[in-house]
Amino acid sequence: MALTAQDVARLADLARIELSEEELARLAPQLDVILTAVASVAEVAEQDVAPTSHPVRLENVYRTDELKPSWPAETMLAGAPAVEDDHFRVPRILDEEA
Repeated sequence: MALTAQDVARLADLARIELSEEELARLAPQLDVILTAVASVAEVAEQDVAPTSHPVRLENVYRTDELKPSWPAETMLAGAPAVEDDHFRVPRILDEEA
């Protein structure tokens, strides 16, 4: 079934897109080609082919959570430009008026 300019005009109206008669005449055959291509893909997919979003199965890779010793605070703070009470001192960026 070929897509007509009237079909495209109806779709454009639903999408609230203004198209001139020239644009409708030019777009109808182009959209018909696209719809035919999509229909041909649907014909290839047989009943035994499950729909997928990826060609290969994706799985998350998990690892066990292990408690490990951290770097000493003195080592981490040694290169900091400013330190206060064993913490990095940074400039205030938010007002704390509440």
